[in-house]
Amino acid sequence: MEIILREDVTHLGKAGEVVTVKNGYARNYLIPRGFAYQATAGNKRRIEVERQRRDAQLATQRAEAAGLAERLASISLTFTVRTGEGDKLFGSVTASDIAEKLKEQGLAVDKRRIELEEPIKMVGIYKVPVRLEAGVAGEVRVWVVKE
Repeated sequence: MEIILREDVTHLGKAGEVVTVKNGYARNYLIPRGFAYQATAGNKRRIEVERQRRDAQLATQRAEAAGLAERLASISLTFTVRTGEGDKLFGSVTASDIAEKLKEQGLAVDKRRIELEEPIKMVGIYKVPVRLEAGVAGEVRVWVVKE
């Protein structure tokens, strides 16, 4: 049976592609779960409209993410912390801490998007990457200074 995929399906194809699968797989799995349509002329038009809408939405997300990345590049966050011998911190600066400071400055960034490999445990200046929507990434400068 020929079907049109509505979403990317692993080992089958990408959204918008016309593929041939066994009848049972299409009727019992793909179509009821909304992963595919039958390949009719009307459905081909419908999937084309969905693709255009998805591409437009992706373009706006990328533009917003690029704007946010520019704003992040101009921001410096300063953490004043207590330190011990050798400028080691009592505790650490984590992605949660960075997300809270960004929220205070009016930028809502989820802590899971902050790509901090391990918590910051030393005094210094760090560039922390932030993964944004649609494959766009930004960087925030983080200053960790003694109290």
